Parts: sequence; C-alpha cells; structure tokens
Amino acid sequence: MADRPNYITPEGLLNLKGEKYQLWSIERPKVVKVVTWAAGNGDRSENADYQYGKKRLREIDRRVRFLTKRIEAAQVVNPQEQTNRDQVFFGATVIYENDREEKVTVRIVGEDEVDSTKGLISWISPVARALIKGRVGDLVTVKTPKGEEELEILEICY
Repeated sequence: MADRPNYITPEGLLNLKGEKYQLWSIERPKVVKVVTWAAGNGDRSENADYQYGKKRLREIDRRVRFLTKRIEAAQVVNPQEQTNRDQVFFGATVIYENDREEKVTVRIVGEDEVDSTKGLISWISPVARALIKGRVGDLVTVKTPKGEEELEILEICY
C-alpha cells in the first residue's frame, strides 16, 4: 500500500473521517468510562469488564492510528471533475457484459472504499485495471483464477 497512491473519492474520505470520529469521540470515551468503573472494583485479573475494556481500547487505538495514516495519505479524486467522460478512469461507474452474458455494474474506487456487495471495486483490482482507459464498445481481457475472461464495456457514467 505504501508504494502506490492512496486515491479516494470525496465520499470515501468522508466515510473514513466519520469512522475515525465515531471511534475516537463517541465509542472510546464510553469504553474508558467502563474501564475506569471496572478498575475501581478491585481485582483486575478476574474482572471481565476491565479485561474486555482494555482489549477494546487497544483495538480502537489501533484502528484510529490506521485511519489517521490513510486519511493523511489520501489523494482525493473527484469523479465529477473528470473531463474525459467517454473513457473509464478512477471513479467511473461501468456496466459491462462478461463471457456468460451477465451484465455487471461496478464503480472504480479507492482501496479503502471497496464493498463488493455494492459493486465498489478497487482501482488496483484486475477487473478495474482491465477496464481503465476503455471506451463503450471495447472488449477488454481480465485475467482470473479460471483463466482469461473477455468483458464488453456497455456504459460509462461519472
């Protein structure tokens, strides 16, 4: 990850900042309150609230450090500012047809935004790399574990 840019959409950056805020400003203070209360109950070695709370604080702190680094390294790319709208670039929503004649809709986003259930794929994924710079009507080849597959670009939206 460190050797390539951390491209992200404006919405993706907002989501990262929102998660960081939620963890740091809302969840962490609640856990600190529980840990403080549990610590006052005496023997910490057999105190489940204390043990779990300390573990959860470490998890929150680790995730906040990760989010902070990703936010600092983020290079925001706004798809709405794309001037060449007849080619596939970062942020594009692409409808393509695969070898099985299935129509698939994907949006090319940053690594921190990937959600396959919503059709959000990373710009470094094999499918995105095959689609990038393609135009409507182009046939592109993507290498999959099952071999090569041909995709036909049907539509590009920004």
